[in-house]
Formats: sequence, C-alpha cells, structure tokens
Amino acid sequence: MNAERSENRYKALIEKIFFDRYSKNATEIPFHRDDLPRAAKSLRIALPKNLGDVIYAIRYRTPMPRRVLATQPQGKEWIVEGAGRSRYAFKLARINRIVPNPNLAAIKIPDSTPEIVSAYALSDEQALLAKVRYNRLLDIFLGIAAYSLQNHLRTTVRGIGQVEIDEVYVGVDRRGRQFALPVQTKGGKDRLSAVQTKQDVACCRAKFPHLICRAISAQFAESDLIALFELEIQKEDVRVIEERRYRLVPADEIGPADLEAYSLHQ
Repeated sequence: MNAERSENRYKALIEKIFFDRYSKNATEIPFHRDDLPRAAKSLRIALPKNLGDVIYAIRYRTPMPRRVLATQPQGKEWIVEGAGRSRYAFKLARINRIVPNPNLAAIKIPDSTPEIVSAYALSDEQALLAKVRYNRLLDIFLGIAAYSLQNHLRTTVRGIGQVEIDEVYVGVDRRGRQFALPVQTKGGKDRLSAVQTKQDVACCRAKFPHLICRAISAQFAESDLIALFELEIQKEDVRVIEERRYRLVPADEIGPADLEAYSLHQ
C-alpha cells in the first residue's frame, strides 16, 4: 500500500510539472529538479525525501500519468532524458521496447554461481549482475575476454547530468582491440530502457574515449533464464544487434544431445 501511495504521489508531481509547461505540438519540455518542491507545495502533498527517486521511477519503473499518455501522438511516447546537472526534459520519442524474444531458443550453460551468493542475493537486479559475472556470460555472448571494472558507477556527463551504470566491464579480443562494456540490468517490474542505454553509451564514450563501446542489456526472462542483448544507437533509436537466451543449469543437465545440437551452430 505504501508503494502504491508513493507511485501515485510521484505521478501527481510529474503530471503537475508536465502540464505547467505543456503546449499542443510540443516535442520537448525542459524542467529542473527544483520544480518538484514547488509542485508539491502547489498540490499540498508531502514532498518525497528522495527527489531523485521521483525522476528515476518515471524514467524506468512506472508509466507516465494517464493525462500525459493521452497527449502522445500515435507511434510516439514521452520519455524523460537528462539535460545537465539537476536538469531534465520530457521528450517525444519513437516507441522503442526492449523485451526478451520468447521464441528464441535457450542455450544451456553450466551454472557457476556460488550457492552462497544465490542464497543471499538481495534483489533481482543484484542477483542478475552476480549471475552474469560468475558465469562469464559476457565472454560467452561477445566472444571476448571481459572483466568487471566497477558496478553501480555513478558519475556526471556533460549535457546529461548524473548517470549511474549498473556495471561496467572492460574487455579485449584476440586482435587486441579493447572495449568498454556498460551493462544495464533489470529485474522485477522494471523494464529495459532505451534512455538508459543512450546515457550508458554517452558515459563510456566520455570516460573511455579510446575504447570501443558495446552496450549490453540483461534481463531475467524466467528464473535462471537470462536474456542478453547487444544494442546500438542508430540516429535517435536504440536497436538490438543481437540477442541470446542462456539457461543456467547443473552441469549434468547438459547431455550429448545438447552438445551435438550446439556443435551444428558454428
């Protein structure tokens, strides 16, 4: 119930900020974090302690308020992008959903996650990061040697503002090329975000200008079934280059028939 009240309060604040600035045919509506306390005062509702969570929720976790959705033209949707320190903008963008393909075959991988890690993982997102890391799924997916550099990297990027990447890997291939690999993970009801992918890429290009950036997203399709995506930005859209689904299983559940089937796909 508390979560529902928080969501309703967040939506009320976002709706107030949006319509205070909205005009017909608008495609971009800038606003500032300081607009949140003013909106709360105007609506006579309690100001959330974590203002950043209001912005995060509407960007990645919850849909826009219904009145805002009603202003969207066909084929487009309102998103919130960073526009500098504590600055944001509602922007109309082409609808772009990054969701696991249910028709894609699952590849069985021997589960190398330590049992104690699985037992004490505190959230879907943390469990997913751990499984990707311990099972070296990026190495398998991309065909390179990948190493975790830092998780929950929080920094600022010029023109965007604060950015947080779930985990950053660096990698090298057999030709010596080096890569920066920002990884976005989502669990529960959170959805993979094209906005976050754009920010991840912008951050890696700014912080690691000499490395090749390859953006990765990961999501639980089911328990122990992980969907991995490699993404790229084409013009303003985020496109899927490749998707694979990996099922983590005990080693004895991978039989000769599985290995023979995998040998046919070089």
